Amino acid sequence: MSWRKEQGRAERGYHHGNLKEALLQAALGLIAEKGAAGFTFADAARMAGVSPAAPYRHFRDRDELLSSIAQRGFEQFEALLTQAWDDGRPDTVTAFERVGKAYLAFARAEPAYYSAMFESGLPVDLNPNLLAASERAFAVIRAAAERLAALAPPGTPRPPALMMALHIWSMSHGVASLFARGDAARRKLPMSAEDLLEAEVLIYLRGLGFPTERRASGQDAADKKPAGAPSGQPSGPWGTPK
Repeated sequence: MSWRKEQGRAERGYHHGNLKEALLQAALGLIAEKGAAGFTFADAARMAGVSPAAPYRHFRDRDELLSSIAQRGFEQFEALLTQAWDDGRPDTVTAFERVGKAYLAFARAEPAYYSAMFESGLPVDLNPNLLAASERAFAVIRAAAERLAALAPPGTPRPPALMMALHIWSMSHGVASLFARGDAARRKLPMSAEDLLEAEVLIYLRGLGFPTERRASGQDAADKKPAGAPSGQPSGPWGTPK
């Protein structure tokens, strides 16, 4: 949605009870243009076409406005990751790939939300709703990592699933921040951001001794081969995140 500065239009929205949404959209536009730290509370009011005092009807200050945007971003992020994971169907590795691609897709499609979520410097633990939303999003990645950890052959040393989730999230976040958002100053790559992340995760999993060949049967632990048998197992790590 594009919010213009014309005061008449904004005030009509306000009288219909839309001031809060107008401020959120105005702030999103400012974040897209200037970054999460590049605007003031007064800038958001001006963009929404209201007086500098009007935003205080809905938000304590700029941080609370940013926090609301970040919370909304995490809620959308969680929904996208959950849809991509699809409870690990048809097999863990395929679903894992989709989650990675979804992570990068969100960063590319919603750079303003992504910036508010990860680059605003907001102390997440000071806002219970924001903290809960961010934890729900990360829980999707952790669930995928736990399912992936279960595929390791018996006796294979591996870090705890939570640590794996953090490792993979860090890789995904790095690729998304550097290459997946269309930043003008990014370094040119001889491959897509998705391919880069997939290669990183593949190297990581192979380093841990995980099988990285996709199952022809599309099944996971149900048809594991005995230890020492040739592995017909899952494969190519996902194309992206956490």
